Amino acid sequence: MSDRHGTLSVVGIGPGADQQTTPAALAAIAEADLIVGYTTYIRLVRHLIEGKQVVKTGMTEEIGRARAAVEHARAGGKVAIISSGDAGVYGMAGLVFQVLRDLGWKRGESPELRLVPGITALSSCASLVGAPLGHDFCAISLSDLLTPWPVIVRRLEAAAQADFVVGLYNPASGRRQRQIVEAQSILRRHREGSTPVALVKSAYRKLEEVILSDLDSFLDYEIGMLTTVLVGSTSTFMFEGYMVTPRGYSNKYTFEGDVLAGQRPGYSLVDNAGPSGEEIG
Repeated sequence: MSDRHGTLSVVGIGPGADQQTTPAALAAIAEADLIVGYTTYIRLVRHLIEGKQVVKTGMTEEIGRARAAVEHARAGGKVAIISSGDAGVYGMAGLVFQVLRDLGWKRGESPELRLVPGITALSSCASLVGAPLGHDFCAISLSDLLTPWPVIVRRLEAAAQADFVVGLYNPASGRRQRQIVEAQSILRRHREGSTPVALVKSAYRKLEEVILSDLDSFLDYEIGMLTTVLVGSTSTFMFEGYMVTPRGYSNKYTFEGDVLAGQRPGYSLVDNAGPSGEEIG
């Protein structure tokens, strides 16, 4: 190992367009002498990495990418390992930590670790369809390459029962179509078929495609690995072509700003119907 102290920046580049990549992410890429990433993501930033050393590999080769990045940084290099979206959300950050732990790395040793957040797929896709994440939501990957399908089913059931807005990552691929069909079946048991659903493919990239549908019908459209599926909760509604999940202000306030009877600003929401239906307060 070199005496020179290296740096390892784990960078989320957002959806891939410069306008949605943070200044901190752009700076980390500019400062690095080695860029490590999945081939598709390297292609998204190729105009930013001219003249730099690049390690790019295909899908299922994540461990090799993480090890290459860590080893080069431990030797004193300035490395940026990139993920689309946020590297800490279904990205490379967790795997980098596993590699560092396996090597016995301690804070203060080389490399210095820098985590650079990015706009998640959930956030970028939501911005194209309205405000579907206005209240409680969760993200579930339907890929069973690393997570057993029965575990994914339990999570879908729990999210559906709890009335979360559900963001489905990795919903389908050329070889994997059954999971999205089963996910639809689980969600339909807990909410109406008219529940809004958005399908967003390649958000903020050249092949961007946005489709608004509903729980009964969204499987009529093509869904692949580049698609993120946003399934509304029971309170989600459509308005002027936008998908909206309300935060719940109408439970406490009028839209003139007055507090509803029985409610107090800054205090927990009170259920205005008592056990026998009488008004409380």
